[in-house]
Amino acid sequence: MSYPENPGRPVVAGVDGSAQSHIALRWAAEFAAHHQAPLHLVHAVEVPVEYGPGVSGPLFDGEMLYAHGESVVTGAAAEVASVGDLVITTSVEVGDARAILRQHSESARLVVVGSRGLGALPRTLLGSVSTAVARHAACPVAVVPESAAAATGAVVVGVDGSGVSADAVATAFDEASRRGVRVIAVHAWSELFRYEARKTMRAEAEAELSASLAGYGDKYPDVRVERIVVEDRPARAVLTAAAGAQLIVVGSHGRGGFAGAALGSVAQAVLHGAHCPLIIARPEPRN
Repeated sequence: MSYPENPGRPVVAGVDGSAQSHIALRWAAEFAAHHQAPLHLVHAVEVPVEYGPGVSGPLFDGEMLYAHGESVVTGAAAEVASVGDLVITTSVEVGDARAILRQHSESARLVVVGSRGLGALPRTLLGSVSTAVARHAACPVAVVPESAAAATGAVVVGVDGSGVSADAVATAFDEASRRGVRVIAVHAWSELFRYEARKTMRAEAEAELSASLAGYGDKYPDVRVERIVVEDRPARAVLTAAAGAQLIVVGSHGRGGFAGAALGSVAQAVLHGAHCPLIIARPEPRN
């Protein structure tokens, strides 16, 4: 399973006061309530790059920025206090937001970030913080775009038969059951560098998808499953199936990934193209 069983592991949400951050905050609070997990809100106070010895410019007022951070997390906690029976904690920490959230991910159930924050340009699909956390976190990560509030459809999961894909499947069924919606399981195949009949490759893909989903019908009898086996690029197949979905789940690496990579190519492509919340599943932390 992608989610640790220890209920003490919090859902960690990065908050910065931006409009995008508020949407991600609400999603994180509802997720924590559904999973009966504590919610921890984190605000990073980052020293301006212009500040330092011998560098001219406005003075860096650490106390003012820290006080602002306190007001951000206090306001955020108040905003979601009525969402379920939540235990909410907050922290304001000085340092790079990416590093701070990466550190929190080592003991978190899930880290939630908005797709863009205060520092992101409107034309960018993803902010630097969300991209870095998605790539380097030690636990599953949810990236929540601005369009998340209106999504009410299925849970879509990318399946390729790998170990991390199995984590994604487990997460998808759990989320679909909690939300009362169906799962759309997508397996894409390609004839690239293969010299077999298309009929044979499709049959292999269908068998692999069936094997990946085996047992979930018994464990989650309330969840209806739609299976899609298609000749296409995996990321494009997942994004196409996710039109109208409320959540996408993919593994951090697929069969073509390697241990040293921060994030697989399929996960990266889905991350940049998703219009609904995306959970990037990772193996359960050991601690």
